[in-house]
Amino acid sequence: MKNKSIMVLLVAVSMVTFSYGQNTKTKAMKKILFVVTSHDKKGNTGESTGFYLSEVSHPWDVLVSAGYEIDFVSPKGGKAPVDGFNLEDPTNKKFWENTAYRNKIENTMKPSEVDTTKYEAIFYAGGHGTMWDLPENTEIAEIARKIYESNGLVSAVCHGPSGLLNIKLSNGKYLVDGKKINAFTNEEENAVKLENVVPFLLETKLIERGAKFEKSGLWQEHVTVDQRVITGQNPQSAHAVGVAMLNILQH
Repeated sequence: MKNKSIMVLLVAVSMVTFSYGQNTKTKAMKKILFVVTSHDKKGNTGESTGFYLSEVSHPWDVLVSAGYEIDFVSPKGGKAPVDGFNLEDPTNKKFWENTAYRNKIENTMKPSEVDTTKYEAIFYAGGHGTMWDLPENTEIAEIARKIYESNGLVSAVCHGPSGLLNIKLSNGKYLVDGKKINAFTNEEENAVKLENVVPFLLETKLIERGAKFEKSGLWQEHVTVDQRVITGQNPQSAHAVGVAMLNILQH
C-alpha cells in the first residue's frame, strides 16, 4: 500500500512538472520581432535619420502590456540610430527609460542571430533610414517569409513597408502582390520635401509590386489588414497598428 501511494505521488509530480514545462514553453513563444534600420543619413543631405522612435514605442507599449516579449533585429546589428527623438511623448519616454528595452535597441541582433521559430509576428518600424537598407536586405526578407509561412503576422508602419517590397513567398509571388497595403504616401513624402532625396517613392514601388494601395489624407491614422499582413500609413498610425496586431494574435 505504501509503495502504491509513492507511485501515485510520483505520477502526480510528473504531471505537474510536465504541465509547468508546457506552460513555460507557451509563455516563451509569446515573442515578436521588431525590425529597425541601421541607416543614419538621409541621402546626401547630411541630415541624420534612423528608426522613428514613436513607431517603435507605441506598438511596443500595446504588445508588451499584453504580455508579449519583443526582440530587435537590424541589418547590421548593434546600436540602431534613432530619429523623432521626442521624450515629451510619454510613450516614447516610457520606452526610452525602460532599461531592458533600451539595452535591446542599442544591441540589436544581426539577421544571422534570429531563430524564426521563436516569433509569432514580425514588425517593421519606419523612419526614413529604412528606405536605404531594408528593401535589399535578403536575410531579413527571408526571416519575414518564414514567420509568415508559419502562420505568423507580418506588419509594418510608415516607411517600414519598404522592407516588405522584396519579400517573396515560396510560390514565387511577392508578399504584397494582390494584398491591400498601406504606407507613407507620395503626398506625405512631398509634404516633408524628401521626394527627391529618398531612393524611390514607397507608394509607387508597392503598387509596382502588385499591392492594392490604400491611403488617407496627410497625417491621418490609417491601418490596413489583409491576410495576416498589417500596415499603417504614418507615425500617427503606429499605436493602431499595435492594436490590430494584438487583435489577430489573440484570436
